[in-house]
Amino acid sequence: MIDTKYPFNILFVEDEKELRKNYVAYLKMFFEEVYEAEDGEMAYKIYKQKKPHIMIVDINLPDLSGIDLLKRIRENDHTTKVIMLTAYTDKNFLFEAISLKLTRYLVKPISRNELKDALNIVIKELSNFNTLPVKKINLKESYNWNYELKELSHNSKLIYLTNKEKIIFNLLISNLGETFSSDTIIYEAWDDYDEGSLDRLKTTIKTLRRKLPKDTIKNVFGIGYKID
Repeated sequence: MIDTKYPFNILFVEDEKELRKNYVAYLKMFFEEVYEAEDGEMAYKIYKQKKPHIMIVDINLPDLSGIDLLKRIRENDHTTKVIMLTAYTDKNFLFEAISLKLTRYLVKPISRNELKDALNIVIKELSNFNTLPVKKINLKESYNWNYELKELSHNSKLIYLTNKEKIIFNLLISNLGETFSSDTIIYEAWDDYDEGSLDRLKTTIKTLRRKLPKDTIKNVFGIGYKID
């Protein structure tokens, strides 16, 4: 690795606080954004919100193991680069790791040189190959949203959305957990604001909610709407 910051975001997942602290400080020397998580559930939440290019994941994590975390991610994402940290060398683990499309697995304790070599491989792959993910997200009750096609489906059957509904839903789901103000949504969907804008938004949200699992779109009183 050269002495510059690469334009990639990275998530480091490790429950040992001191080890995590040391490696996060090291990674910040080379990467634009470095996120950290101490357990699998927190890591998955950060993954959904930040969509990191690279993940370094310890296999032994509280709440959700590194393997189960990656299985969940690989349901819809086969492009995020993953380096797995493990204390295991048995064949069963290695076969499972291969099926999860790891860039590299490193047996703990790892040295910085080993990690640097693995990151060099990841950086080369990201720099030389433009692999676009299928931008699809799974919702509750077997609903799915395809970002690229702006299509909502339920059990693989397409659900009709108006153009405004598509714009609004695509905005809300673009950053899970973020509250979008009513004004922001109105300007995104209608490009202007007039006396009837808020009523039009409320009506569109109401009809959109009928096409989605219950409580998918949440109202944040006095501010706007969000999807968790």
